[in-house]
Amino acid sequence: MAAPEQRQPPGGAEQVSVEGERIPSVVVSHVDIKYRIYGSPKKQDQPEDEAESALRRLFSRSTPGLGVQEVHAVKDVSFVAYRGESIGIIGRNGSGKSTLLRSVAGLVPPTNGTIWLGGKAALLGVNAVLQRKLSGRDNIWIGAQALGLTPAQVRRRMDDIIEFADIGDFIDLPMSSYSSGMAARLRFAISTAVVPDILIVDEALATGDEHFRARATERIEQIREQAGTVFLVAHSRRRINQLCTRVLWMDDGRLLGDGRPSVINGLYGRKYGKHRQVWRERYEEINRVMQEQGADAARDLLRKWEPEGNW
Repeated sequence: MAAPEQRQPPGGAEQVSVEGERIPSVVVSHVDIKYRIYGSPKKQDQPEDEAESALRRLFSRSTPGLGVQEVHAVKDVSFVAYRGESIGIIGRNGSGKSTLLRSVAGLVPPTNGTIWLGGKAALLGVNAVLQRKLSGRDNIWIGAQALGLTPAQVRRRMDDIIEFADIGDFIDLPMSSYSSGMAARLRFAISTAVVPDILIVDEALATGDEHFRARATERIEQIREQAGTVFLVAHSRRRINQLCTRVLWMDDGRLLGDGRPSVINGLYGRKYGKHRQVWRERYEEINRVMQEQGADAARDLLRKWEPEGNW
């Protein structure tokens, strides 16, 4: 599968425009991603009589009742990520957040639009190359070399990777004997053995105990401080607030929000949280005030409810 189109911004690497000393690492421009699901139930546009239906089944070579459905997973998404940023991606299941990041990592080509990368992207979890029948130690050899380390570099870093994974004697047992948390720790240790330009963490911190999550958080912060860019998908808004400097909110394939974690998480909670009815009533009140008293009065009311909103 082809990787996303990667180009230098116009003018070459030396002429990259710098906005307030921030250097772009990822530019996503009007990206759409569509894919097909085979074997989904066929949709009948119009009813057909019994004779027509029997004739169609007689001459059809496909499985009866099954067809192809196209899914529009990402819809016209654009944003710019900068070096040193840690960006959280939030959204409900099926919102397109994982599909978008897999496209940034080069695993899913965009149907439309362009993705520019200012370096190499690493998707946390080298699942494609790790082998369940092999031991953890053997998988370190495979995974680390897949990330570009030489055999000599793997030997030098082997002990550090094993120590960080913290799976004890299981390191010499097949990965098929690992718990989900042990496997996640090993994948994280391998994937971060090399500091990537762009690190994509997709739900990897949902497993493991609190001690490991604290160490993983520290490792992510180290990567960010070394001028890398980190994308983090997590369902825990508390963890997003803890780890990220910026949040993108994906909703039904579209980028619905982009800003500070506290603000975007707050907006997300208003739409889907347990107090969503309260916020519907508040927004109705804001619209009424705007129509009767103007935008300044509406902003004053909004600041009362959301003082961090920068309204």
